[in-house]
Amino acid sequence: MAKKKPSGLRPETIRWIWIAAFAPVALLALMLLLTAAGAFGRLPSFEELENPRSNLATEIYSEDGKVLGSFFVQNRSYVQYADLFPSDSTLHVRLDGHDVPPIVGALISTEDVRFRNHSGIDIPSLFRVALKTVLLQRSSQGGGSTITQQLAKNLFPRDTVRNRGRIYRTAKLVTSKFKEWITALKLEYNYTKEEIAAMYLNTVEYGSNAYGVKSAAQTFFNKEPHQLNVQEAAVLVGVVNAPTRYSPVRNPQNALARRNLVLSRMEKAGALTRHACDSISALPIQLDYRPVSHNEGSATYFREMLRLVMTAEKPRRNQFYNEWDYDVAVREYEENPLYGWCHKNRKADGEPYNIYRDGLKIYTTINSTMQRYAEDALQRQLERVIQPQMDAQYKRTKTLFLGTDAAERERIVRRAMRYSDRYREMKRAGASEREIEASFDRPCSTRVFTFKGERDTVMTPRDSILHHKRIMRAAFVALDPRSGYVRAYVGGPNFRYFKYDMAKQGKRQIGSTMKPFVYTFAIDHLGLTPCTMVPNLPVTIETAGGTAWSPKEAGKVEYDGVLHPLRWGLARSRNNYTAWIMKQAKQPEAVADFIHNMGIRSFIDPVPALCIGSSESNVFELTSAFSTFVNQGVHNDPIFVVRIEDRQGNLISSFIPQSQDAINERTAYTMITMLEGVVSGGTGGRLRQYVPADAEVGGKTGTSNENRDGWFMCVTPRLVAGAWVGGEDQSVHLLSRGEGGVVALPIVGDFLKRVYAHGGLGISSGDRFVRPAQVERFDCEEEVDPAALRPGGISADDDFFFD
Repeated sequence: MAKKKPSGLRPETIRWIWIAAFAPVALLALMLLLTAAGAFGRLPSFEELENPRSNLATEIYSEDGKVLGSFFVQNRSYVQYADLFPSDSTLHVRLDGHDVPPIVGALISTEDVRFRNHSGIDIPSLFRVALKTVLLQRSSQGGGSTITQQLAKNLFPRDTVRNRGRIYRTAKLVTSKFKEWITALKLEYNYTKEEIAAMYLNTVEYGSNAYGVKSAAQTFFNKEPHQLNVQEAAVLVGVVNAPTRYSPVRNPQNALARRNLVLSRMEKAGALTRHACDSISALPIQLDYRPVSHNEGSATYFREMLRLVMTAEKPRRNQFYNEWDYDVAVREYEENPLYGWCHKNRKADGEPYNIYRDGLKIYTTINSTMQRYAEDALQRQLERVIQPQMDAQYKRTKTLFLGTDAAERERIVRRAMRYSDRYREMKRAGASEREIEASFDRPCSTRVFTFKGERDTVMTPRDSILHHKRIMRAAFVALDPRSGYVRAYVGGPNFRYFKYDMAKQGKRQIGSTMKPFVYTFAIDHLGLTPCTMVPNLPVTIETAGGTAWSPKEAGKVEYDGVLHPLRWGLARSRNNYTAWIMKQAKQPEAVADFIHNMGIRSFIDPVPALCIGSSESNVFELTSAFSTFVNQGVHNDPIFVVRIEDRQGNLISSFIPQSQDAINERTAYTMITMLEGVVSGGTGGRLRQYVPADAEVGGKTGTSNENRDGWFMCVTPRLVAGAWVGGEDQSVHLLSRGEGGVVALPIVGDFLKRVYAHGGLGISSGDRFVRPAQVERFDCEEEVDPAALRPGGISADDDFFFD
C-alpha cells in the first residue's frame, strides 16, 4: 500500500504567511518608534504640549467688564471647558454617561463618536479608512482622524510641500500622519478628555475671521459660549468642516443642511432624542451676525490709540516739528510705563510681547455705557445739525476750501491722492504719475461715507476725495477728574473712513478755551479776584520786538469803558479782558510755564496772543487740564489702562496715575465758580437745556478764527468732558453758526443728559464741587460807571484795577 503524502502547507510557507501578516504591524511600529525618536523631523516637546502656542487675540475690556474689541492676527480667544456649560443644567447634553455642554456633545457626535474610548488613535476608524476609503475609494467614509489628532494638526501644523513629485508628497503626508499620531498620544497623556475637547474648540476656524468657539459665538450669535443652545452649537460644529461652504452667512442652505446632519448624528449617538432632533431640525438658523473688525464695533478710535501707545518705539527727532514736542514725547516714553509697553516688557522666554498673538487681557478705564453715549451724541450732532449746514453752504457757495486759490485747492487734493490706497497700490505696481493721475479722473464703482450709512455709487476717485473732504469731523473725551481715568473717547465720526484721530493725535488752535488758564494765573500769581473791576476798553500790548498787539473781538462789541468784574469778562469770553490780564502779567513765558503745569503739554508760543488761544492742542489735553480745577488744584495725568494680564490671567503690569500739585485748592474752587458763571450767564448758557436744574456744572466755549474750530469744555463734580468740531482741512469750515457754543456744546450736553438720566453710572445731579474751608465768597456788582470813581473817566492806556 502506497504511503499517503501529507496534506497542508509547508512550514516555510506558513512562516512567510506569518511574516507577511505581521510585517505591516512591525513596519508600523518601527515607523512610530523612528517618528518618536525624531528621525522624520522634530516633534513638539512636553513643554510645548503643556503650553501650546497659538495666535490668541488680545482682548480689551472696559471698566464694567465688557469686551470693547481685540487685536489679532486670528480672532481667537481662549475659553475653559467649565465655561462652556450653560448655567441652566437642563440644557446640558447627556452623552456616554457624562453631562457635556451642547457644543461638546455636537462635536463628539460628529467628529469622534468613540472619543472617550481611545487614547488618541481610533483603531476601528483606521481599519475603516483602510478598507473603505483606500481600497473601495469611498471618500465619504472620512479620514479616521480623532479629535485629538485634529487638535495635534491644528496646534502643530503639517509641513506643506509644493512643486514636488507625487511620491515625495505622499511620503511627506505619511510621515506627517505618524507625527500627528505620536503627538496625539502625548496630548492624551498630558490632558484630560475635557481639556482636549476645549482645546480643539479653541483652535479651529469657524469662518468670518473667527477662530475659537468664543470668537465664533460672538461673531455669529452675539453670545458667550455657555449661552449657545443645541441648534446654535450644531451650526458652529458643522461650519468647521468647511467654513466657506457651510457658512450660515454666505451659504445659508448649505449651513442648514449641515446643521441638521450634525443634529442627526447627535441623535444617533444618543445625545438627542428622536423627537428633539426632529423639532430642532425644523427650526431656521437665526443669526445675530457681528463680524469682528478693527474698523467696527465700540471705541474704535480708542482701541487704535491704545495700540499705537503700547507698540510705540522711542521717539525720533525727525517725527516732530519742534524741539519742545520731541522733548515732551521722549519724557512721556521714558516716564509712562504704558508707552512702548510691548518693547519694554519681555516674556519668560525673553521675547517681547506681541499684542496680536499673545492673548493678553487689557483692562481699561473706559465705561462701555458712557462710550456708547459719547459716540451717539457725536453722531447725532454731526448728522442732524453740522453736516446739513455744511452741505447747504457748499450748495449755496459752490466752494469747499474757503479762502484758497486754485493752486492751493489743487495741492490739497493732490496731497490726499498721495495718501490714498489707490495711489500706493498703483505706485507699487510700477504705474507712472501720469497713469495714476488719469485713473483718479475715470469714473468707477465706489462706496462712500454718509452719516445715514454707506452708499454705493459711481464717481471718479477725485470726486470721492472731495466728497469725504466735505464730511465734518468731531472728537470727544470724558474723564474722571479725581482719578484721571478716561471714561469715553471718540476720535472722529467713522474709523473705517477717517482714521486720523482728532481726540489725541490731531491738534488745532484752541481759541477761548485757553482763557480760564490765563484767569487762573491772574488769581494765583497776580492776586486778582473774580471781582477785580476792569474797564471795557480795547487793550494794546507792546511786544518784545517793539511792535504793538491788540486783539480783536469775535462779533460786534462796543467798548464803552464801563467797569466789569473779571468774571464778567470770562463769562462773555471777551478778548480784551484776557489781554488786559496778559498786560498785567508782563511775562508771557511765565504764563506759558504756568499753563503747562496745569496739564497742557503741547508747545505754547510765549507771546501775548497766547491768551486768546493762538497755540494748538487737542481735546484729550484740554479735558485733562480742566480736570485740575475740579480736583482741587491737583493735576492727574490721564490714564486709560489699569492692568494687563497674560492669557492665563496672571498679572503682568498695573498702572496708577501720576499727579502733581498745580494750583492751590482755593484758586481751583474760585475758577470753578467762574466757569459756572459761563454756563449760568455767559456763552455756555445752552448747556442748561441738557442738564438737571440742580446740577452743579461749569464750562467754557472756544472758537478759532473764522469758525475753523469749535470747542466746548465742561466740568462737573465727577466728570470732565470736552468736544471739538471742525473740518479735516482748516479751509473747510462753516461761515456762520460755527461757534463752539453752537456746534460743540450740544455734543457734551447730549452726553451729559443721558449720563445723568441713567442713574447707575455714579454721576448724579446731587454731586457737588468740593468747597475748601474758609474760601472767600465773591459777590460783586456786574458793572460800575467809571465816571463815578474818577473825574474824567478812564483811558485805554490806564493800568489799574479795583477789588
